[in-house]
Amino acid sequence: MYDHTQCAHHPAVSHEGFESLGVATYRASTIVFDSLQAYTGRHELGRSGYSYGLYGTPTSRTLEAQITGLHAGHATLLFPSGHAAIAGVMLSMLKPGDKVLVPSSVYPPVIAFCQSILSGMGVTHAIYNPMIGSGIEQLIDDDTKLVWIESPGSTTLEVQDMPIIAEIAHRKGALVGCDNTWASPLLCKPLALGADFVVEALTKYAGGHSDVLLGSVTVATEDHAESLFSWLKAMGIGVSPDDCSLVLRGLETMGIRIAHVGRIALSIARRIGLSPAVETVLHPELKNHPGHWQFRRDFKGPSGLFSIRLTPQSVPFLASSLDQMKYFAIGASWGGTRSLIAPITLLSRNNEQICESTYLRISIGLEDPDDLWDDLNTILYELEKKTRQAAPA
Repeated sequence: MYDHTQCAHHPAVSHEGFESLGVATYRASTIVFDSLQAYTGRHELGRSGYSYGLYGTPTSRTLEAQITGLHAGHATLLFPSGHAAIAGVMLSMLKPGDKVLVPSSVYPPVIAFCQSILSGMGVTHAIYNPMIGSGIEQLIDDDTKLVWIESPGSTTLEVQDMPIIAEIAHRKGALVGCDNTWASPLLCKPLALGADFVVEALTKYAGGHSDVLLGSVTVATEDHAESLFSWLKAMGIGVSPDDCSLVLRGLETMGIRIAHVGRIALSIARRIGLSPAVETVLHPELKNHPGHWQFRRDFKGPSGLFSIRLTPQSVPFLASSLDQMKYFAIGASWGGTRSLIAPITLLSRNNEQICESTYLRISIGLEDPDDLWDDLNTILYELEKKTRQAAPA
């Protein structure tokens, strides 16, 4: 063998006696076959076989199997992000003339996706109150093929009555998809509550370190798994094995991280509502929260994300107050080791008038809880002080 050939062909070495606790990261575009017959028949292997790196490696399949097991589902498909996973479900399951129902508390880019991409392909959408419960039956017509749930909702965290909605949707011929990112499979298992698809942004608690983008769809049936897999192949969508490795690593500590941040977040949520600058605390474990009863029934406990709605009088002073934080970072996403805070403005209807409210979405990380409370207390004190100073004498 000449040198150039020896450079290109790695020697085979024994793996006997070697076993690592970590899952190997298999990077591959080309997958080689032992014979021409095996190569020409590669597409007959189906979803479980290996034909090209874009369609899966042992690394991605390990992650899929682990998430499937956590959800007690049939199969899991991976997407480049949580948003892409939601889009994948809708695009693969809906056709021109169909309609999808989405809650008003849904992740805002989902509504934008419905208004732009889905409407452009002849799919309509309707927005419903997340607390509608059995009233969803009045909205499901013959065109409705998918009912989307996000529970708890984005920012405002309403907890939906998933079993009731799923039962009615199925009875009327519609499928049910659920964004379960807030809870993860450790706190809620939507397939057991009636969902057909469970989407999660693995970017959040599964990844857990704010350094990866990945999404998943877990399904209850082989038909849905095949439909999604065929759609992914047709679209040429795949995921990086390195990203899968990061999430596999994150999963190992997800249980203790969620338990810790859930406990600290609830403690802070109970204290923060005493501030005059806070109009409402939005946390599903609090008894006055919309859907608290459903939360106690369907969830094992809280995660580390909650929101507060500020009083209108304090909002003008928010920017200068947030700039004094030491430990909370200002940024999108959540679920990592660092605590994050994000101001969010939402519109709502009150007595036929459109009202604007400002929220702070708070994601608790792994810092010492006393440091985090001191940081939040500083913000609240500044908001209270500046609001008092600006009040008419």
